[in-house]
Order: sequence, then C-alpha cells, then structure tokens
Amino acid sequence: MLEPEMPQIDIRELSPLALAFVGDGVYEVLVRSHIVGRSRLAPGKLHAAAVEYVSARAQFAALAAVGPLLTEAEQAVVLRGRNASKASVAKHASPEEYRASTALECLFGWLYLRGETGRIDALFAAICEAKEAAGA
Repeated sequence: MLEPEMPQIDIRELSPLALAFVGDGVYEVLVRSHIVGRSRLAPGKLHAAAVEYVSARAQFAALAAVGPLLTEAEQAVVLRGRNASKASVAKHASPEEYRASTALECLFGWLYLRGETGRIDALFAAICEAKEAAGA
C-alpha cells in the first residue's frame, strides 16, 4: 500500500465527499492489485472483473460485510459519508446503494489519510472473503 501524504489541514475538517474522493482511488488500487495478483485475465476482462468490486451495488455489499467489524469512530465516518449529499446517482444503482458506496469510499479515504494502511488491508481482506463466500 502506498504511504499517504499527510494533508496540510486537519482531516476532521475535510468534507465526506473529499474523503470519498481519496477513498475511491485507494479502493480502486486495492481492487486492481487483488485481481491482477490472483488471476491471469486478459486485459479486456480486467475492467469487467474490477466492476464486480467497484460498482455501487458491489460497494453496498462490501459495506454490509465490514459493518459489524467497524469501530465507533469508523461507523461515524461511514455515517458522514452516507449522509453526504450528491447531485446525481449512477444509473445502475439505487440511491441507497449509491450512498453506501460513498460511505465505503469515505471510510477508506479517512483511514488512508490517517495512515491506517493495516486497517485498510484488514477491511479489504474481509470484503474479499465475503465476496468469495457469496460465490462471486
């Protein structure tokens, strides 16, 4: 995992959407590394495999999988992310799925900016285990 560059401002002052912006990138790198490290997919199929992890519906399921594992502080960050207002919703996702995906990205961004890469790895491992157990 890349080491985070610590922000100049207190991360408690960052909006949930700013945290989600960072978390989206962190989550994408985790997913891509996971797929490439465990398969020999052709380049054209890599994107399709990644979508199975990064779509709003998949991130909704991922958040449900790690929800019971979250600390009180992490739950508070998830709530902030879920309640963040967005002007648009993805066409293949319900508003609930879209809010949950923002919440998951917010959590990963928050953890990354705090330098908690071990926690990120543990939560992502739990997401992968849940996905495999579900047969996806």
